[in-house]
Amino acid sequence: MSYKRQQPRHGDGTETETSSAAGAAETIQVHLKNRVAANGSANGGGKEVANGNGHKEAVQDGSASKNGKKKSKFWNKFAGLVRSDVKSQWKDYDKTFTQANGEGITDKEHTTQKGVAAFYNLVTDIYEWGWGPSFHFSPMLKGKGVAESSVAHETRIADTLGLKPGTTVLDAGCGIGGPLVTIASHSGAKVVGITINAYQVERCKARATAAGLRLEQDFDVLQGDFLDLPFPDNSFDNVYSIEATCHSPSLEKAYGEIYRVLKPGGKFVNYEWVATPLFDRENADHVKCIDAINYANALPEMRHHSEIAQVARKVGFEVLEEMDLAANKNAGEWWGVLKAGMKRYKRNDLLVKILSFLRILPKNTKDVHKMLFRVLKTFIEGGELGIFSPMHMVVLQKQAQAVEE
Repeated sequence: MSYKRQQPRHGDGTETETSSAAGAAETIQVHLKNRVAANGSANGGGKEVANGNGHKEAVQDGSASKNGKKKSKFWNKFAGLVRSDVKSQWKDYDKTFTQANGEGITDKEHTTQKGVAAFYNLVTDIYEWGWGPSFHFSPMLKGKGVAESSVAHETRIADTLGLKPGTTVLDAGCGIGGPLVTIASHSGAKVVGITINAYQVERCKARATAAGLRLEQDFDVLQGDFLDLPFPDNSFDNVYSIEATCHSPSLEKAYGEIYRVLKPGGKFVNYEWVATPLFDRENADHVKCIDAINYANALPEMRHHSEIAQVARKVGFEVLEEMDLAANKNAGEWWGVLKAGMKRYKRNDLLVKILSFLRILPKNTKDVHKMLFRVLKTFIEGGELGIFSPMHMVVLQKQAQAVEE
């Protein structure tokens, strides 16, 4: 398939064990250095310098301190986006997504154009370090571990869509490519990923190629907004999205664009974040819980489960199936992995605080991680109350023949 580009996200719960603070710092620094290099290249202002180990690292020009002296190589490691942009992006994020009383945020357009991209600038390395490559939750299968349950959650999509060699599927909101790799490897279909975050594009390419997938043959990935997909009409045999369209300020626009790029008869499988039938808008504790989830995950608002199929039908989809996978009594609690891992996550939070204090990590990294750590308890609360689901599945189909107007 060829396409013309028109213009320039809770994982599986798998936790990377870290034996020491130095080891953890090194793990995070690998991701952060990658971002520095990508940022310097994108801005055309980067250069390479040798660090103390003789390896080259990308840094931004203009890294001199106020007194005119160049900063040490230690500080240059986190120049550019990583060090100088973290503070401003964090403040912008905090201001944008703070919400209360179940009203969502006011500047919804900002969330897509800048806010969500900034969110993933801030959290991608933390997610990958402490959560794994698949930024989504999964129903826990009986007798199976976290990794196996995550793979099953992803391959369910491939099997539902009937993916096979020779078909092309769009991953709308692909993150760093955890599900993309699984689905492409499992089905043999070509998977094209799109993410609003430029850094995730590079991470996705690196992960997919490391897994043995061939760029442009087995997969592709590009930066873009699923409110304005950079593909012609009728481009894809199928589309899927995993916990991504919840970021959109307009679900109707997102679904409308997906409908447009689907071939007639093509199917779209989506795992949505929703407030369940048990959510009570008049219950202050329920509202506070959902507001906290929205704030810590760059959501403009939380959709009610009843809205999903309504929006799908409005843009032209036929709803083939709709079910909340979290309500499946044959599977374990999706939030159970969070409860089991709280000691680890607490240790990680302390570690990030120390590394931020020592300026091994940018200072505001501790604020970002604190936000992510706090919301874990809120996820558990939402799950135990039954008012929130991150896996409301819909299977939709574009009509086989366009209706003539």
